[in-house]
Amino acid sequence: MAEWLREPGFVGTHATMGADISQLMAAVFTTLFIIGWVQARKGEGTKHHWLMFGGMIAMLSFFVSYYLFRNLGVLAFEGKEGFGGSQWLYDTVFVPILTFHIILVVIGLIMAVYMIVLGFRTQFFSGAKRLLREQILLTAWTKMLGILGVLAGIVAAYLLTLVALDRFGMGKLVVWVSLLVIIGIVMILEMSIQRMWPNGARRHRVLGQFTMVVYCVLFVTGSVTYAMLYILYPGKIG
Repeated sequence: MAEWLREPGFVGTHATMGADISQLMAAVFTTLFIIGWVQARKGEGTKHHWLMFGGMIAMLSFFVSYYLFRNLGVLAFEGKEGFGGSQWLYDTVFVPILTFHIILVVIGLIMAVYMIVLGFRTQFFSGAKRLLREQILLTAWTKMLGILGVLAGIVAAYLLTLVALDRFGMGKLVVWVSLLVIIGIVMILEMSIQRMWPNGARRHRVLGQFTMVVYCVLFVTGSVTYAMLYILYPGKIG
């Protein structure tokens, strides 16, 4: 898979197959989330639920596996030679934008997990229609730590099974530990934010708008780095 991702892409730029797929999927997911946001604004709760839930699960699955194969970096394969512009442009423009983009990726992944959980906790059914429950939604620390402990136990048992089967690898350890860290951050986020917006429905709406902005900016910064790396200032790749 890693070798295939290094091959020339299908768009016709200097990009690799992996970069083109990443850019395409980013456009698809951003479009889906914009549609989901419009559905929420129209009060189409059921449609919004399934589109956002399915889209976020697909996004998490794709980008976790994609960044795992690409070693968590847009320049993982290309290295410094992947950028053909001047050193000044690389240091003052490209690297800051890329760094900001990676930070947004982390925030986007955290918010995706958080919004999925918050959506399920806040919704209720009125007939066949999904609505947000306008009431106080608070969670105790003991419950949060208990859930995290159970998940950590499951991950530990899975990793021990891989060791017993001689299929354990550091890559798998990093992925699963990172997942636990993200879940832990989501829980800390929940405990902090629920003090600001104790009403669950209000919290979901405010954070939904914030997450939508993050994903749109994420797409823009990703597109800028793609254009600079593979169209405007291509370097020696492969």
